[in-house]
Amino acid sequence: VTDVGEMRSRYQSGGRNFQNAELAGAQLAGADLRNANLISAMLRGANLQQAQLDGAKLVIADLSEVDLSGASLRKAKLVGASLKQARLRGADLSWAKLGNADLRGAELVGAELVGASLSGADLREADLTGANLDKADLSDVNLEGARMPDGSIGE
Repeated sequence: VTDVGEMRSRYQSGGRNFQNAELAGAQLAGADLRNANLISAMLRGANLQQAQLDGAKLVIADLSEVDLSGASLRKAKLVGASLKQARLRGADLSWAKLGNADLRGAELVGAELVGASLSGADLREADLTGANLDKADLSDVNLEGARMPDGSIGE
């Protein structure tokens, strides 16, 4: 899939498989893509503000510089995904799987990460100010230079 209109049309008619979609810079603000298969999708620089991505599979997807502000990604699978410099301000990533994800420089201000699995994720220079990490798995996470929820800087 390389066209946003085609993707929306297929989703509305029951299609959920958008594996390897090429949608860099796509305007998908407010899109309903719950449970969509976006494995290996190229979404670099896309606008997904307020998008509904609960249960979506975004494993090894390129979400670098994507705007996911206010998006819902509850129980989404983002294992190995690239979220470098992504904007996730106020996003809900509760119970999401972010193992080995690249979140360097990501903005997670006020994000909900309750129960999220971040094992092995790279959060260097990320901003987690006010983020809720209750019950989150932070094993082997690189927090060097990250701004923690309490405003302190990670080592």
